[in-house]
Amino acid sequence: MKKKNFIPIAKDVIESEIKSLKKLKLSINQSFNKVVEAIINCKNGKVIISGIGKSGIIGKKISSTLASVGIPSFYVDAASCSHGDLGKISSNDILILISFSGESSELKNIIQYANRNKKITLIGIVSKKNSILYKSSDINLLIPNVIEAGPGNIVPTSSTIVQLSIGDALAISTMNYRKFGKLDFKKFHPSGSLGAKLKTAEDLMSKNKKIPFINQNLDMNNALKIMRKSNLGVLIVRNNSNKTVGIISDGDIKRIKDKNTDFKNLIAKKIMTLNPVSISKDMLAAQALSIMNSKKITCLCIHNKNNKNKTIGILTIHNILNANIQ
Repeated sequence: MKKKNFIPIAKDVIESEIKSLKKLKLSINQSFNKVVEAIINCKNGKVIISGIGKSGIIGKKISSTLASVGIPSFYVDAASCSHGDLGKISSNDILILISFSGESSELKNIIQYANRNKKITLIGIVSKKNSILYKSSDINLLIPNVIEAGPGNIVPTSSTIVQLSIGDALAISTMNYRKFGKLDFKKFHPSGSLGAKLKTAEDLMSKNKKIPFINQNLDMNNALKIMRKSNLGVLIVRNNSNKTVGIISDGDIKRIKDKNTDFKNLIAKKIMTLNPVSISKDMLAAQALSIMNSKKITCLCIHNKNNKNKTIGILTIHNILNANIQ
């Protein structure tokens, strides 16, 4: 095979799709607001998405994105709806049908079903005003008629990019309204590298009876026994009001032990480091690791809200590294 430069073709495809997205941007109007409001107000139902062919594949992705940001959603194949899957769609659901032409024969039964059930909100994402889908929908998102990339204007490329982008815009709009943040996102992504990135100090910390608390007046002979038992390499020092006042690491003990022959009779407050670094339980573990690195420490106290004097957990660098967070 002769060597051929395909880079110009790639750039032409991308340029065609960029032009399509620019047309989509200009087409966004109040109908978009109506669809977002319908999704937000869908309290007792689900957002069901359907389509045929490439539009169906895009529909699966949009549904998956909505579900990942806390909107109950699933995809249903339009063709299968003519063979029993209409039972998946019930009152109070939102049904979003995606079709560039709006005339696919497989959509007719699902459109009729939705129109008969007035409690189902039918939303059409379509490019033709004179189509069955446009005329039958309660709300329409009219997407621009675009030129497909490649020869003959036959391969769904620019049209599917447009559909995908309008779906992403809907998902992000609902996230913005609901103030759906990193901690909410984490609930739906507990595994994988993304789940690891979203883990918080609370997810990884040692807590309750695992925290080696000691009173500031405890002698180091007994303090050492507690440290060995906890196996964390630190002691959290509290005053008589149970407020955290200091921390003692195994490194501190080694340094002072070498200088003081009467080490075991010393009390904790004579050895402890005052005002240990404490972070909120909601801080991302990756941020906690950054703090440890910048301060050259291997342990952080964890507090709730602004109550820094009340330690509810301990986060060590081993906790973080064992969770594969870098």
